[in-house]
Amino acid sequence: MAPRCIVIAGAHGFMGTRFAELYRAEGDTVQTVGRRDADAVWGDAAAIARLVDGADVLVNLAGKSVDCRYNDRNKAEIFRSRLETTAELGRAVAQVDAPPPVWLNASTATIYRHADDGPQTEADGELGHGFSVEVATSWERMFFDAAREGVRQVAMRTAITLGRGSALTPLAMLARFGLGGPQLGGPSNRGAGLHGGRQRFSWVHLDDVYRAMRFLETSDLDGPVNIASPNPSTNREVMATIRRVLGVPVGIPLPRFALELGALAMRTETELILKSRWVLPKRLLDAGFEFAFPDLEGALRDILRPEPAPARSGG
Repeated sequence: MAPRCIVIAGAHGFMGTRFAELYRAEGDTVQTVGRRDADAVWGDAAAIARLVDGADVLVNLAGKSVDCRYNDRNKAEIFRSRLETTAELGRAVAQVDAPPPVWLNASTATIYRHADDGPQTEADGELGHGFSVEVATSWERMFFDAAREGVRQVAMRTAITLGRGSALTPLAMLARFGLGGPQLGGPSNRGAGLHGGRQRFSWVHLDDVYRAMRFLETSDLDGPVNIASPNPSTNREVMATIRRVLGVPVGIPLPRFALELGALAMRTETELILKSRWVLPKRLLDAGFEFAFPDLEGALRDILRPEPAPARSGG
């Protein structure tokens, strides 16, 4: 394949850094849009338009991390950082002579409801309620409102993405400290107060997200596409697998009150581990996409393997 020009907005985050590395390793040219240290910065409409004009693929990953406390200030920034940047890219796409034929925009599988009674697909999934869902639906609305003829748009409804430095980090830390049992308590049975770790955990390996993006670039899929392993786990299975991979024999279960205290101390929210996310990538599978890491244990062994020691210099 001939080298292409890829424009990545939000290229310095967890996903963007890895994707830029992988695109460049394949010989593509990567140009970035960001707040700093980028080829074009947000607010410079002319510079962004120059990057977008003639690009082969536009990838938008911009947005404040949701790994934070949901106070009013952070909520406002989570919304603003997604909607304003997507709108700015939309204006650039609308005005240039040669817009990118493919625009891949981040979204989230959290857009679906808390589901412990059946999987959610693009065709029959039910949207949920609450702050995270409002963010996702507003984001997708802004994205699809920027439609232009000749530009195929895909909203990537990505599951919890596992990689080095991801949401896996605090879960692995709990396991190493002997607290890697199931996380108990969730919104579907507040009266009982316990889930028993049965809440579903849809996940995907970071490199499979990149492979799905490459697949989407040349497919005819548009609209919302779920990017998640075809084999979602339960919270109990996730924690047991992490312990097995790390060689930790036991893990103490954590009740909801302990999780809330821990989340407060870590300045994050418990939604990551208590919401039951049960998502299937039906459109990708139907189109023939194959995951390199379809099973949790293989994905975790790849991610959690020790980093190779640096080579010693001779002398």
